Amino acid sequence: MNKIVAIQADSIEKINPKTDTTLLLALEAQKRKHKIYWFESKDLSFINSKLFADVKELRLFSNDKKYFKIIRKKKFNLSSSKVILIRQDPPFNIDYINSTLLLDSIKNRTKIINNPESVRNISEKLFSIKFMQLMPPTIFTKNLNEIINFYQKHKKIVLKPVNGYAGKNINFINRKLNLGALRKYLKKTGFVMVQKFLPLVKYGDKRVFIINGKVVGAIKRVPSKNSILSNISQGGKAFKTNLNKFEKKVSDHVAKVLKKNNIYFAGIDLISGKLIGDINVTSPTGLIQFKQLTGINLAEYFWDKLKLK
Repeated sequence: MNKIVAIQADSIEKINPKTDTTLLLALEAQKRKHKIYWFESKDLSFINSKLFADVKELRLFSNDKKYFKIIRKKKFNLSSSKVILIRQDPPFNIDYINSTLLLDSIKNRTKIINNPESVRNISEKLFSIKFMQLMPPTIFTKNLNEIINFYQKHKKIVLKPVNGYAGKNINFINRKLNLGALRKYLKKTGFVMVQKFLPLVKYGDKRVFIINGKVVGAIKRVPSKNSILSNISQGGKAFKTNLNKFEKKVSDHVAKVLKKNNIYFAGIDLISGKLIGDINVTSPTGLIQFKQLTGINLAEYFWDKLKLK
């Protein structure tokens, strides 16, 4: 019986075992007697109408110092796997797009999470255009004059690169605009999401986990002192939390739309009950922190709902 879970991710040697959600998912699959084949997007090859990957078969351990062992390396026909997880981190660049196009060739024969076409079509920030009524005042542009107008109206604003990730290159403006610096920033980033600053971010945002169209949990992420960035990778700290009725209503609405768009696993972020525009579908994180805070392992729910046999 086919018991192979193939995982397209970043290098196994470079992940942080203390915080890596992909490792938690893989450990749970291994617990269920699945073999773990790990590969990177650079390992893909389409040959004779078949999609292959140069994989590493792994044995994984719940040990921060020695968390994996390579059993063997092989060339593997990916359509022979039970399920494939797309889990490499952004940036969502042309290499990422090309890997989803290659995986498209087998998506009708092999279950792929998240669906490669959906990953490609759902820009993690631009997709929030569908939810403007749930967000603070927000525009998407690379037009300097539009940003100036928005700033004059709202006084404190946040600029996020449309293709940015992990809290990188976020620009908080609460003083007089430096037009020269802003031009350089836009030249570097291209299109940006420009959003009215929400001061309650100092108390944290809420990362909401969505699996199979259901809101299954959340953590609060609080920025470090003198920062507006709540990302764990940027020094934010995770705390146990619950969603209030309004936050749950917002999250449920987004979850239903994501399921209709063939997204199985996602993370969204809320501040003051407002969706702040990050619809994380490429490599949602935070499950280890949730497990540490609540004792609940959402990786179990993840695999239960997939119903692999």
